[in-house]
Amino acid sequence: MKSVVIGLFLAAVVLVPPLRAEPFTTTAPIALVIETGSGTVLLDKNADKPVEPAAMAKIMTIAVVAEALRKGQASRETEYPISEDIWRKGGAPSGSATMFAAVRSRVRVDDLLRGVMVQAANDACLALSAGLTGQLEGLVPRMNTLAAEIGLQHTQFRNVTGFADPAQLTTARDLARLLGWLRRNEPDIYAIYQERDFTWNKIRQTNRNPLLTQGLGVDGGVTGASDTAGYGVVVSALHGDQHFIMVLHGLQSNAERATEAKRVLEWAENSFRPRLVFAKGEIVGEASVYGGTANSVPVVADRDVSMLVDSSGTEKLSAKLLYDGPLEAPVQKNSAVGRLQILREGQVSLEIRLYAAADVPVGSLPQRAFGAIYELGIGLIQGGHDKR
Repeated sequence: MKSVVIGLFLAAVVLVPPLRAEPFTTTAPIALVIETGSGTVLLDKNADKPVEPAAMAKIMTIAVVAEALRKGQASRETEYPISEDIWRKGGAPSGSATMFAAVRSRVRVDDLLRGVMVQAANDACLALSAGLTGQLEGLVPRMNTLAAEIGLQHTQFRNVTGFADPAQLTTARDLARLLGWLRRNEPDIYAIYQERDFTWNKIRQTNRNPLLTQGLGVDGGVTGASDTAGYGVVVSALHGDQHFIMVLHGLQSNAERATEAKRVLEWAENSFRPRLVFAKGEIVGEASVYGGTANSVPVVADRDVSMLVDSSGTEKLSAKLLYDGPLEAPVQKNSAVGRLQILREGQVSLEIRLYAAADVPVGSLPQRAFGAIYELGIGLIQGGHDKR
């Protein structure tokens, strides 16, 4: 079997004006912007490059705590102790982000969640882990298990705080998927991200999310920074009927992160409009068939396919139909046979499954023989190309 790629012309969305605007760029070395309703990728810059998550790892800490609460392993009223070890490694003596929980005090899970989600507090992370498992880093195995279940293919956790560790890695795409998962599956816990401030031990701290008060519809997110990875942020934002998740990482300072994050999110929210690309059941292309009553089968999407396109009409989109082919008969109608990729600036902006629009039964003996000769000839031609 070989991979077949067919270029498609999208008459509905391809616009070629006399002059094209320069594509949008960001100073962030790593960037990803997705509109989740349509699945459109608006910006992809090294989104699959491994990078330390820094404090953005705390999203997964919250995810596994939320899972434990849902399973009844604790309640939001449960109190966990602040040991001297927790206090020294994550509290005021650590010099890191902290909720200033007093040593040998007891703090409710509900308050520890706010410490993590509003203040990025490391003492709160360690207290939740120790309270649920008896060990400061006891939640790490659960974090990696849940990461695999969610489909975070390039993520590995080593601690619950996001403290620098060369083996603790993720990608922008995985971070976006993780924040989206938490938002969908744990909405009550996720809502804490929207709180503007939190006071504990008579010390008030404002939310570390720089976009929360910028009027951009941001409903949650996390920042992170380390000497090796730079400054990063992952946020979720609602803009009308659209929902965006943005990840930036590798910026040089807190100020640059705040400024660039605002600029990128404003661009995403104001530069695109929805467009129907293919209607449900509309023929997208054809896939070759071997050994059947027909030598090809039309392929369709099982839903309307919409995506966001540039409002200015200055971009050109292209598409590819990918499948392992030719398909071997019999091919059943409505069976999944391939994928459609729509590309923006040469990068995949949207990918959907495609299905056979008709049955292709096994052909007669002469039809199968002709198909075999055709397949052999195509194989020889491709083999010759490979040798050059």
